[in-house]
Amino acid sequence: MIDIHSHILPNIDDGSRSLNETIHILKEAQKAGFTKIISTSHYIDGYYEANEEQRTKLLKEIKENFQGIELYLGNEIYITNQMTDLLSEKKASTINNSKYVLFELPMNTKAMDVKEVVFRLMEKGYVPIIAHPERYEYVKENIEYVRELADMGVLFQSNYGSSIGMYGKKAQKTQKKLLEEGLIQFFGSDVHTVEQIYTKMPKILKKLRKIISEEELEQFSTVNPQKVLNNEDIEI
Repeated sequence: MIDIHSHILPNIDDGSRSLNETIHILKEAQKAGFTKIISTSHYIDGYYEANEEQRTKLLKEIKENFQGIELYLGNEIYITNQMTDLLSEKKASTINNSKYVLFELPMNTKAMDVKEVVFRLMEKGYVPIIAHPERYEYVKENIEYVRELADMGVLFQSNYGSSIGMYGKKAQKTQKKLLEEGLIQFFGSDVHTVEQIYTKMPKILKKLRKIISEEELEQFSTVNPQKVLNNEDIEI
């Protein structure tokens, strides 16, 4: 499996607090069956602003201390009208220097300019991936919002933990609806700390196999993430 969403870089966002914690997390991931992890630290204007050079240096240090999993650079960018500028200035990063951009929306209220941001990204040749749609309050109320963005060409990454209620029952039900409607293309751990998610993977995979086929599980956990790493197109 390939984890497309993680917070493993130490001391630059609300994820891992030390190199030792990062290595512990990676060992859990390896045991759970992950072979590759994309580091998607938060980039939030005025709050978490580690640039690409800083994050590349941290990732190199992790690689020097743990060789069991292949690691790649990315970001989870909090939506902003300046996203294309952040990417071109190497403040924020696409996934593995590809055309794919992972970003998140506000949790509780709709951002007014999401479609405009999506349009600008696509105009510049980027492919938007929105993180964990099942966690947004307005999506829990009506998944039509996701469908509208999907019609524009937006892809969606769902959190593994949602399947076992880690973010509440409503998020769990919403994930199930999104999967049944074919609106998810990736799974990610969104791991922030030890014993949070990777140790729960056997239970999670068992739950997901009751909702989707083995082929779909493989598609969302391995095939599509590898296409992102290769900068290949993903057909919906």
